[in-house]
Formats: sequence, C-alpha cells, structure tokens
Amino acid sequence: MPSSSKPNSRSGPEVQAIDDLFQQAGLVRNLRGKAAGVTRRMRFERADKSDLSQPAPTPRVSPNGVQWLPVPGWQRMPWLWHGFSTRKGGLSRCYCAEDAPGDLNLSLTVANAPETVARNRQLLVEAVTGDPATPLLTIRQVHSSVLAVIGAEAAACAVPGDRSSSLGWRGDGLMTDQPGLLLGIQTADCIPVLVADRKRRTVAVFHAGWRGTVKRIVETGVGRMRFEFGSRPEDLIAAIGPGIGACCYSVGEEMLSSFESQFAYAAELFREVDDADAVRTKYPMLFLTQRAPGHSPIGPSLHLDLAEANRRQLLAAGLKPRSIQVVGGCTSCHPELFFSHRASQGHTGRMLSVIGIAPD
Repeated sequence: MPSSSKPNSRSGPEVQAIDDLFQQAGLVRNLRGKAAGVTRRMRFERADKSDLSQPAPTPRVSPNGVQWLPVPGWQRMPWLWHGFSTRKGGLSRCYCAEDAPGDLNLSLTVANAPETVARNRQLLVEAVTGDPATPLLTIRQVHSSVLAVIGAEAAACAVPGDRSSSLGWRGDGLMTDQPGLLLGIQTADCIPVLVADRKRRTVAVFHAGWRGTVKRIVETGVGRMRFEFGSRPEDLIAAIGPGIGACCYSVGEEMLSSFESQFAYAAELFREVDDADAVRTKYPMLFLTQRAPGHSPIGPSLHLDLAEANRRQLLAAGLKPRSIQVVGGCTSCHPELFFSHRASQGHTGRMLSVIGIAPD
C-alpha cells in the first residue's frame, strides 16, 4: 500500500471512539505529536494585560483597624460569618517597609514571631465575628483535593481564644455544620473559595491553587457537602476571593497540558498575553536570540484565569451563575493590599479566608 493511502493511526474509528468517551466525561486526551510553540498557541485568544487586570476592591475597616473584604449581600444572613482578609491592619513588621503600618500576616512563617501571628488572628476573628475568643480552625495545606469535615467531636477540640492552627490534619478544604467556630484557609496568590448552604446552614472553605484546581477540589467539595449534609446545589451560594489574576499569572505549556487532560473547556481558561516590558519594547535589538521561532521567551506567553477555572467548577457542581460572586482583586497587581508570593518572590505573609456559622 502506498504511504499516502495508509490509515491515520491517530484519527481512526477506534481512536475517535475513545475521544468520544473522553468528551462525555468532560476530559480531553493528551495528544502527542501536536505542533508546539507558536503554532500550537495560536488557538488562544490574544489579550492585553490591562484588559485582564482587576480593580482592587474596597475593604471594610473594622473598629480594631483590620481591613477585610465581606461578600456583597451575604451580610443579610446574620447566621453566616465570613470574610477575606487583606494585609492591612495588623502588627507584623517583617514584610513591610520600616515607615509603613504593620501587616496583618496570618501565617506562622519563619520571619514572623508566633505571638504576633496569634494576635493578628485574634484581630481578624474579632473583626469578622465581633468576639476575639471565637475559635479559628485551619488545616495544613498541601495543594491537594483532600477535604476535612469538622463534626461535633472535632469542634469540641477547638478551644475558645486558641488561634493556633489545625488539629494536625493535612488537606485543602474544610466544612462543617457546627456553629460557633470559624474555618480558614491561607493564601498568597492561590484562589480561596467560600461556600454556604442557605437552607441547611452548613459552610465550607477551599484552597484552590492550580494543582488543587486540576484535582477539582471545589467540584469535589460541593459533592462532599451533598453527601455529608444533604446540601442541594440550588441552595448553595459561593464566593471566590482575591487571588492572582489572569493579568499576572503566566504559566508554562506543562500546565496547559494538565488542564487539557482534565477539562473539555480548558482552552477557554487561557489567554495569550504580551508580557514585554518597556525596555524590551524600546530596545528590541538587545533581546534578539538565535533560537528558532517559537522557542524564544520573547513574545506572548500563556496566562491562566484561575478564578474562572474555579467558577466553572462551581457551575459544573450545579450552582446557579447568580449564586456565585467573584470578589476579585489581583494579589500580584495590588501588593499594597494583598500578600502575593509571586510579586514578592516568595518573601511574604499569608491572608486568611474564613467562614462559619454564628451560634443562635
């Protein structure tokens, strides 16, 4: 048989049948042999960084000086404690300029004294609940899809006024139906997601970095709420807090492959953005390379919209679009308001996103 008439092993009926099954499951087969570099990325929509940037939300200032972000409209539910912290209104001095006010670092980092972090956590708890003695439970985060359910026994271990961390558990999501305590996750670019059941009064909080997002932590978490508490998606509301935006989150091809292997809509989460700075634009000859076209770092890069990726998971889990709010604020664009691991090259504190059920 002439070579021109050989069947295409990558597009035969057997392979097409497999692709159809992948599509039904919401997945995409990782196709080897596809064109790389510029040829491959021409599929993505082009955007300017300024078009993708998000305005900084205006924080609420509590009487104790803490500046934090409530979810618009959620204040109408007096049973629901919630909030996203900023870096403003605390006592930490290790991540700010000498003449600047103290930061609200809420993580036990090496550079920050534990007693200062404990006091900062107390200030946030007081700002959100009105009572500085409200227990705050966190978890040792590992960029996973592991979830912890705080039942009556675990809630009983929470000591009022103790803001020391996490009962020794590892994971990236917490949920409970127990009143009188706050659940929290730490972020400094990753996406925090709060979920509440308006009918059954249950709550959850998720830490969604890119790894957790690929592992579907939010989608899995909503399913776990249905299993544990009988929650119905139509009764759930969700809020996506501050994290690194698509304007600043440049990623590599390996991350694109990871998302394509899991989500049929993966291509809709990526944009091509020209990251060239003013010096490159003014003096392009200084940055010429001998690499083949498409293999040079000069030119547009892939940017991932991590907040949108998690909004899509909430929709896939059955939440209505109007029940999902994006509080917004790019942590990398606004380092004066948020801690950002990327903007500070790793030398930074952490924010807390908290949710809880107020006692009757």
